[in-house]
Amino acid sequence: MIGFVSYLVFFLTVALILGIATLGLNLQWGGTGLFNAGIVGFYAIGAYTFAILTAPPRPELLGNFELPWIVGVVGAMAAAALAALITGLATVRLRGDYLAVATFGIAVTIQLVATNFEALTGGTMGIASIPNPFRGLFATPLANNLGYLAVIVAILAVAYVALERIARSPWGRVLKAIREDEVAAETLGKNTRSFRLQAFVIGSTLMGLAGALYASFIGFVSPFDFLPILTFQIWAMLIIGGSGNNRGAILGAIVVWGIWSVIGAVASKMLPVQLQIYGGAAQAMIIGLALVLVLLLRPRGLIGEQPVTSRHAV
Repeated sequence: MIGFVSYLVFFLTVALILGIATLGLNLQWGGTGLFNAGIVGFYAIGAYTFAILTAPPRPELLGNFELPWIVGVVGAMAAAALAALITGLATVRLRGDYLAVATFGIAVTIQLVATNFEALTGGTMGIASIPNPFRGLFATPLANNLGYLAVIVAILAVAYVALERIARSPWGRVLKAIREDEVAAETLGKNTRSFRLQAFVIGSTLMGLAGALYASFIGFVSPFDFLPILTFQIWAMLIIGGSGNNRGAILGAIVVWGIWSVIGAVASKMLPVQLQIYGGAAQAMIIGLALVLVLLLRPRGLIGEQPVTSRHAV
């Protein structure tokens, strides 16, 4: 029983961390219509920045400053925001597929830097001993993980409430206007490029925050943690949960990560050792199938965006 509870806590912690990243994507795509295919890049920036700032010193690495946990989190968010600002200034004029290709290329570049800049990132060996404020605080690992889960829930709640308020604010309504008809928004005097850039930076900051929380929870980062499949997972979470709905984004993260975890567990338990290498392909295929079924049967997702009518409408 203790083993099951421990796994459930681990599962929820990872799912809700991914839920934070999905909320960031929901602001970009569900709220503004920005096709960000480089999610994993900003996630990696947050994770590596946190690791470099907070991990204990190692003589072969340039970073590892052993700073306080909260400094690492804030630094990770700032680094992701700066990277998003630079990326956005270069790509904000692009639309649709062109923006997707540009952001995907940037994500691949970030992974290559993480792999090859060994003096800073540790290369393929990664960075270990990344601190967690609850590690060793209580008598058992389960209690430590429960404490960290409580922190994740609190951060997710704050992000959810903030994004809900943003969506209902005049700024959020401008974002929806841009998503629906950018030309019409421009004719009403809105600086659509500025609004698109702001949404891109805020969403990417949340992705960087999620990366930092993941690094702190796992205690280790390497380039193999930030493969393009993560971008696919987070997109699937948003589309299955419901684009344009923050509750749907969180639900989608839990559902998709649950499917992914169950398939991985079944493959490891039931398949022969020589076939277990295909477990990852099976995970992607089944998530893809779930995505197709949702698009066919519930195009708006499990919890679709709620239609909003102006109170001034007759």
